Amino acid sequence: MTAIRTDGRPHIPVLLRPLLAAVAPVEGVWLDGTFGAGGYARGLLEAGAARVIGVDRDPLALQMAAEWAGSYGDRLRLVAGTFSQLDEHAGEPLDGIVLDLGVSSMQLDRPERGFSFQKDGPLDMRMSQEGESAADLVNTASEEELADILYHYGEERASRRIARAIVEARAAAPITGTLQLAEIVARCLPRPKPGQVHPATRSFQAIRIAVNAEFSELVEGLEAAERALKPGGKLAVVTFHSLEDRIVKRFLQLRSGGEGQGNRYAPETRAEAARFTLPLRRAIAPDEAELAENPRARSAKLRVGIRTDAPAGPVDPKALGVPLIPKKGRR
Repeated sequence: MTAIRTDGRPHIPVLLRPLLAAVAPVEGVWLDGTFGAGGYARGLLEAGAARVIGVDRDPLALQMAAEWAGSYGDRLRLVAGTFSQLDEHAGEPLDGIVLDLGVSSMQLDRPERGFSFQKDGPLDMRMSQEGESAADLVNTASEEELADILYHYGEERASRRIARAIVEARAAAPITGTLQLAEIVARCLPRPKPGQVHPATRSFQAIRIAVNAEFSELVEGLEAAERALKPGGKLAVVTFHSLEDRIVKRFLQLRSGGEGQGNRYAPETRAEAARFTLPLRRAIAPDEAELAENPRARSAKLRVGIRTDAPAGPVDPKALGVPLIPKKGRR
């Protein structure tokens, strides 16, 4: 059964065909750590996986899957939780893990979730539907903290200007809607030229990452994947922007033995046994056929690692280039 998006079109998992080709043969027990609409899980099951464990922190994803998951019987098990604890959710050594990072089409297409600036909705952005919302962050964070979030998580060069505008706007009335925030951001930036992204794109990305602690979740998830995979097990990660791709790229480089190389700016570190091998020399991007079928795939990249038998271990987030932003006060 093909999942249908809220706009009536079928859900298309990004880079599914090249992913399945890169990890072939698909067999044994796999875990889909960002289950969403279930496209990767179904693809893995149909490609030969004996069982798939689907993990998602969004209750809506699991509710929607209940309509079709039963058709796979005990070959598909659904778990409510975060992929930072995927080894605990699995409860057994895994033959493969798939992570599709960022916000899902299912979340973007529902204005009431507050992820999109295309239609008005409450300023929410919580993937788990629990905890601090985007409105809480936008209305209580200091101007300095907002600027840091926009700059480091969204690579927004006008971060200080936008943060100042947000603080000024919320002094008059709380910022509670997506279009309200998008308009505040847009007024701080030049009008986009044809083909350019919406002016609020980077700011919404940054706030979403902060609300959901996506970078710490990613680092912990990569560590958990290293612990969970059998020797020969495969890790496939799909990213959608440069910051998360940098983290995944550096993790796989370091864990494949790349940390031993020094230069005149950084001393050589002690080489450790490689925990992954890298079957692909570079990331896989969508081809023209996929872009025509699914324009949202335009920024996607796929990276793959194969687990060795070296013991798992912790990783330093700084070594992965993870932006670290201390909370500097709330009003």
